[in-house]
Amino acid sequence: MNEAGPRVDLLGCRFDAYRLPDAVEQVARWVAGDALRQGVGVNVDHLVKMDRDPAFAAQVLQADMILADGMPVVWASRALSRPLPERLPAIDLFDALLPRAAREGWPIYLLGARLEVVQEAADRLREAHPGLVIAGLHDGYFDDEGPWQAIADSGAKLLFLGMSSPKKEAFVSTHRHRLGDVRFVLGVGGAFDIAAGRATRAPAWMGRAGLEWAFRLAQEPRRMGRRYLWEDLRFLGILWRSRRGGGTTGRRA
Repeated sequence: MNEAGPRVDLLGCRFDAYRLPDAVEQVARWVAGDALRQGVGVNVDHLVKMDRDPAFAAQVLQADMILADGMPVVWASRALSRPLPERLPAIDLFDALLPRAAREGWPIYLLGARLEVVQEAADRLREAHPGLVIAGLHDGYFDDEGPWQAIADSGAKLLFLGMSSPKKEAFVSTHRHRLGDVRFVLGVGGAFDIAAGRATRAPAWMGRAGLEWAFRLAQEPRRMGRRYLWEDLRFLGILWRSRRGGGTTGRRA
């Protein structure tokens, strides 16, 4: 059991059974500590990638906080009699940590998206959260080394990665011991585009109904079509194996 609740082994992954307030308080404890901790949100697409790629699975499973980032994961937990308390997308944790960071004086660093997008996101976040200290920012287009030195020099306590998988997990895996004062790093996907007003998040009711994928498909049919309508069907096989007692992440190449 972790400090906020039990861990649930599900679909070849270990999920932390947090509700949002508990997750925020856990991060606060980590910020007060002396080690870097990592949070990831795992959805159907992640589980499919983990099933296919053992190296990616290992990068995800080293995280200290693994959140159920989608209703299909929660539904699967109930079907397998290992229920998770709620859907907890990483972007919800991001949104909840920002006012806490402003209040507590935790500097943050934004890494990801295009430069003009992350700059606009930073401006809007400062306006929305008076007192928020953005110690630095960098776009998401970099080589294998990346801006780890700039992050270490910034004094940031929270690092948010607005990048896709597996790039963000690989960055943390490679540079986790070089990130200076960072105490918590969280992958937040397209959160910077939403913060900058360049993208719109699905209505809350669609998220609760498990229909966020349909909203994203309507927004980006070319990019998301293959993922949702073909690749993520592999999730049904993962669920079937788990029901038969054989669900192990990364079992097939």
